[in-house]
Amino acid sequence: MKLAGITYKHEQSASWLKRSIFICIILGSLSLSFLFFTPPGSRIRLFLADTFIATQHREWAWIFVGVKKRDEMIQNVQQMSENNAIEKQDLNAITIQKQDGKLIDVEDIAGRGWIGKKMIVYDPRAIRVVVPSKVGQGETISSMVNRTGALAGINGGGFDDPQGLGNGFAPIGVIMSGGQILYTSVDGTVPQQVVAFDKGKLLIGKYSIDELLALHVTDAVSFYPRIIANGKALPIIGDGLNPRTAIGQRADGVIIMIVIDGRQTKSIGASLKDVQDLLLKEGCVNAGFLDGGASSEMVVGNDLITHPSSRYGERRLPSGLLIFEHPDQVKVENIWDGVTDIDPGGAYDNPGYLAEQHHLNNK
Repeated sequence: MKLAGITYKHEQSASWLKRSIFICIILGSLSLSFLFFTPPGSRIRLFLADTFIATQHREWAWIFVGVKKRDEMIQNVQQMSENNAIEKQDLNAITIQKQDGKLIDVEDIAGRGWIGKKMIVYDPRAIRVVVPSKVGQGETISSMVNRTGALAGINGGGFDDPQGLGNGFAPIGVIMSGGQILYTSVDGTVPQQVVAFDKGKLLIGKYSIDELLALHVTDAVSFYPRIIANGKALPIIGDGLNPRTAIGQRADGVIIMIVIDGRQTKSIGASLKDVQDLLLKEGCVNAGFLDGGASSEMVVGNDLITHPSSRYGERRLPSGLLIFEHPDQVKVENIWDGVTDIDPGGAYDNPGYLAEQHHLNNK
């Protein structure tokens, strides 16, 4: 009787397993049929591809749309960024007004499926680009703010980021602070995508270092795309949702900084159009993006007030835009001076990843 009972239980278990596999196959077939053979499914696949294209893992977008369509979508996004950067700004359209009283205000913002923070900087001349203090590794924005005595800060320009685990020491493009060129990856005559400040006036688009110096730009980092120019909304391609950091300036000189959380249950992320609409509503006449994804963050005083999507917490970064009560007194050292071999890092030297692997291996 006991053996018969065991046999019966085994048969029940095998029958349950077969039913489960069959159900999974049916559900998978229905899902694939929906995604690949219906208009709503096609829209979902394009949306997912757009989201991946805006990340470090853009090559994986082929899973949703195929290699040919993926490459076409990437090319279209890159062309959009190039086209949006062409028009030169009318700097005379910005009139910086003398500000008395507090330098910043911070407010909660929210949209469909996302939450974030908005920082209003009343005097744009209070903003400085700050870089890490140690050769060979980037620095978190919290550390930069604490080390320099800044009031607040957000993440800045892009960087070479192997496997999404880079050390933040290999910038992409240009970094300027206090009128000095701290880093550039190209010759001074080659236009680069920049987010820069010319005596407090926000400059966004493609400019060579020679042009930036001629305009007396003091601080700059590199990222894109520009989404508002001379009061006009620029064309946008792609509607993927991701963490975002963006910056804009009103005609009265006031700067609006936006950081939107993403890749989390409370905040999936925002599209480029979401951010453009938000900055237009704020009255920005020029605006563009800073580095996003897991790098997006905003710090005020001793508090990290947004929620970076990296599972390792704040990332080490090559640059930040920080706000100071006395910006002219801030001295930023060039940690790349004399460095000829820049290691971008990766899984082999990322503290968070290594600690995670150590924990897993010792379970």
